[in-house]
Amino acid sequence: MSGVLKILTAGPGLSIQDQGRQGWLDQGLSKGGAADGLALVEGAALLGGSQTMMAIEMAGMGGDFSVGCDIRIALTGAPMSAKLDGDVLRWNASHSMQAGARLSIGAVTAGNYGYLTIGAGFDTPLQLNARSAHFAAGIGRALNAGDTLVLGTDGGGLTGQMIDPPDRFSGGSVRIVESYQSALFSPSERERFANTEFTRGARANRMGIQLDGPAKGFHSDSGRSVVSDVTLPGDIQIAGDGTPFVLMTECQTTGGYPRIGTVVPCDMPKLAQTPAGAALRFEWVSLEQAVALQRADTAARTGLGRKVQPMIRDPRGIADLLSYQLISGVVAGDEE
Repeated sequence: MSGVLKILTAGPGLSIQDQGRQGWLDQGLSKGGAADGLALVEGAALLGGSQTMMAIEMAGMGGDFSVGCDIRIALTGAPMSAKLDGDVLRWNASHSMQAGARLSIGAVTAGNYGYLTIGAGFDTPLQLNARSAHFAAGIGRALNAGDTLVLGTDGGGLTGQMIDPPDRFSGGSVRIVESYQSALFSPSERERFANTEFTRGARANRMGIQLDGPAKGFHSDSGRSVVSDVTLPGDIQIAGDGTPFVLMTECQTTGGYPRIGTVVPCDMPKLAQTPAGAALRFEWVSLEQAVALQRADTAARTGLGRKVQPMIRDPRGIADLLSYQLISGVVAGDEE
């Protein structure tokens, strides 16, 4: 069938995702969208498309796919094993997929969320101005084996392109700013939070991530709960037992646990991609520093297309070509 992507097998966490829904917070609907929004931008850059492109998000495991027409694809986000009719495909790259071919995507080798972007996109209905599934709100659903997705129109473009993504798949340092409720925690408690090495807990999904840390936990000076207030992705709530939880893309829109801080949005992809058991540390930055970080991240995403390069380099574009030993054993001719 032309113009259709068929899902032959599916991992447990496949869904269509875009950059989410803006403007519905007052109606009780969080933004949602891709857990790693940067991966969508990378896929769009590889295919020469808009940053508003959608993709199939694959949580931990991919699936098998076939098409009835020639398409262009990009593979981004958490690296996964990928083969096209048995031939190994490079991750963080764009490829041509011919009609009748079988694309097989296995388990992640690092991180959590991989993305399959199609140059033609998907002709799925808009729901509240977006096409992404929002499981917590009951919008859309997971993709299953046997599903068929109608493709849109591909304006055409190059394939065989690659990109070198920033390393965000093994944990590390995450920057945070003070929230409305940070003052409920003593300066020494906030400092202790920043000086603690956490591990990402096993309890994690698109709504939130548990942070495993000291048995003592963290506690505010005003008690274990506060009057329910607006919450956003990146907020770090401290549960009644002192355990921190970072709210993710499908988080609730209000909450009664005090928040010790909020993750700077440009670091959310790293948090989403940190695998269970990996180490995380949090670094306080000022609001001014956070704004500067966000501006730099926006500029970097806008200019991402300039960092795309062909997988096979044109020798005419290699300035230092003569510095490579292209043929083993070649000599200048004047050796003794």
